[in-house]
Amino acid sequence: MSRLKSSERRMKLILMLQESKKRLTVDELAETFGVSRRTIFRDFNVLSEINVPVTWDKYSGYGVMDGYKVPPLMFTAQELATIMVGLNFVKSQVDKQLVDDAKGVELKIKNTIPDELKEFMDSLDDRTVVDPFLHFGHQKKEGGNWYLVSSAISQSKSLGFRYQSKGDNEVTQRIVDPYLLVFYRDHWNIIGFSHKRDAIRNFVLDRMDEVKILDKKFEQKSQIDVEGLIFGSNESGQLIEVYVQEPVDRAFRANLPTKIFKEKAISNKKIKVSFKFENLDYINEWLLQFGDKVEIVSPNVLKKKREKILNSMLESL
Repeated sequence: MSRLKSSERRMKLILMLQESKKRLTVDELAETFGVSRRTIFRDFNVLSEINVPVTWDKYSGYGVMDGYKVPPLMFTAQELATIMVGLNFVKSQVDKQLVDDAKGVELKIKNTIPDELKEFMDSLDDRTVVDPFLHFGHQKKEGGNWYLVSSAISQSKSLGFRYQSKGDNEVTQRIVDPYLLVFYRDHWNIIGFSHKRDAIRNFVLDRMDEVKILDKKFEQKSQIDVEGLIFGSNESGQLIEVYVQEPVDRAFRANLPTKIFKEKAISNKKIKVSFKFENLDYINEWLLQFGDKVEIVSPNVLKKKREKILNSMLESL
């Protein structure tokens, strides 16, 4: 760990003692913080002077008295700046509820921190802009009850709701075991086990209605493969191959809504990228943002979809 100011080190020392499931020795703490044993002993003296109930056992080391909790909001300026970046990112999104919740968190923090940090926070608020095109360019909308879904996930309980499919607008009753809550650029999604389809499926929250947590627990896996759940729905999709030119290569890789499993250099300025995707209509519209810098190689059905949408655009001129 890099060198810290003494006040920061002592705060982290309290948190370590509070959160550790075992006592910690002076040697362990000195190694963790990259300081001498003498410095750690000096830190313990300071903690004693400010009435932190540090306990000691000659066989196992140091801890804090059971039930002691460090005051919850004690931030360094750098930590507060990090929080501001996160809050400003959330406030830039199009989900109105998410924006309102972020503003609520910001207000609570401002009401509990010292005046000098409050001034620091205010100075950053209007001058730290994350994703300005979303922040200024989109009208906020309701994105679905993500909090209710997150509550179901935390309790490992199934969700019941009415769902309107995008393709044919059919409304069906669904029961889902929610595994993951994912926020894409402008909407929330649940990824979970659909009882109707007997498979893992993705559901968009703003197409869900009459959502309720059911009194039915599902078996939670010991560790969820988050990456596998997010990208797994495309593994059974169609193989798509495209040529990507150098000017858009970086943006293409960063934003492609699935995993690239193969790529090959065609020239110094062009690569061939292969991936799988299930929803061809969606990926067709997504690829159009790159104009002629991305060329579809296969499948032919995707080429035809591109021709159709381009012809429709030309006819509207």
